[in-house]
Amino acid sequence: MTNRRDFLKAGSAAVATGIVFCNCGLLHSVQAQQPRQTLPVRVAGQRVRTIDVHSHCHFREAGALLGADAAAAQLPPVNGAEEAFIEIDRRLAAMDAQAVDMEVLSINPFWYNRERDLAGQIVKIQNEKLAELCASKPDRFAAFASLTLQAPDLAVQELETAVKKQGLKGAAIGDVVNGMEFSDPKFHPVWAKAEELGVPLFIHPQGIPELSKRLSGNGWLANTIGNPLGTTLALSHLIFEGTFDRFAGLKVIAAHGGGFLPSYADRSDHACLVGPKGCNPNVQLKKKPTEYLKQIYFDSLIFSPEAIRHLAAQVGASQIVLGSDYPYPWQLNPVGHIFDSASLSDDEKADILGRTAERLFNLERSVGQAR
Repeated sequence: MTNRRDFLKAGSAAVATGIVFCNCGLLHSVQAQQPRQTLPVRVAGQRVRTIDVHSHCHFREAGALLGADAAAAQLPPVNGAEEAFIEIDRRLAAMDAQAVDMEVLSINPFWYNRERDLAGQIVKIQNEKLAELCASKPDRFAAFASLTLQAPDLAVQELETAVKKQGLKGAAIGDVVNGMEFSDPKFHPVWAKAEELGVPLFIHPQGIPELSKRLSGNGWLANTIGNPLGTTLALSHLIFEGTFDRFAGLKVIAAHGGGFLPSYADRSDHACLVGPKGCNPNVQLKKKPTEYLKQIYFDSLIFSPEAIRHLAAQVGASQIVLGSDYPYPWQLNPVGHIFDSASLSDDEKADILGRTAERLFNLERSVGQAR
């Protein structure tokens, strides 16, 4: 059987045939409307630094603290899992093949249900390793810190250290912490610290285990439906409980295009009119629920140009950033995906591909300095 490395090396040669190779060893046919993009990426003749805000990694040293549970936490039975343990040359080659200049790395939380000290040790190792990796290739990698969110006081300290001392660009969080929604006042100190530091929080769902019976069966519904639903719930609680009013400067990035919320957002504007008993009269929002979507950022991992058109119409193209979910092979041509979106202007494409992320993460520099 052909080796994964052979697939990766063959990637550029395969572009002309319409076949894309992923270093997870899978073949994917790409029905692109335009030629596959290569580095350096240009929009209307202008160089754009492409920044993928949704890409993952793991560190064995952190997982090892879980002992026998380490493999289950860091190697789920999905394609691409092994590639989350970054081998620099291999990851850079994959990024080049996808026309991605920079990845903003994140680690999906697997420590929220661990006791405070153990979780803190896991997070400490991960943030140190992320900082070390980013420092070794500052033009190719940035990262979101991990946080011990089940202990908000510790999470506040971790976030401040990550941003001020380790150079990390914000934090990656789940969509709920041990059944407790982010709108709970327990987490207010964390959101206050993120707002003070001016850094974004990347919400990535973890599934909804309490729906496991209904999500069983064919189609991997625990992910297909459960993950977008988790993000939808997290964002809806932040809106309806007034968290975004309390922390008006809080920057949030929602994975997978924000789940289902942008696709059916207008229903939120009618809920309390139709069913006032289901709404708390003590929570008086400052805006219509749909208006809060315009202060949230959404990644572009929604698969089709029509989905991008609809998301931009609902939240504004200025709120969309590039996302692939790499190394998991959900979207192997994230840059081409944006170029294929005929509904976007050249300026909007350039913003989604990287300019918005440069501003969001304070990564701005002149085009002449880009690769």
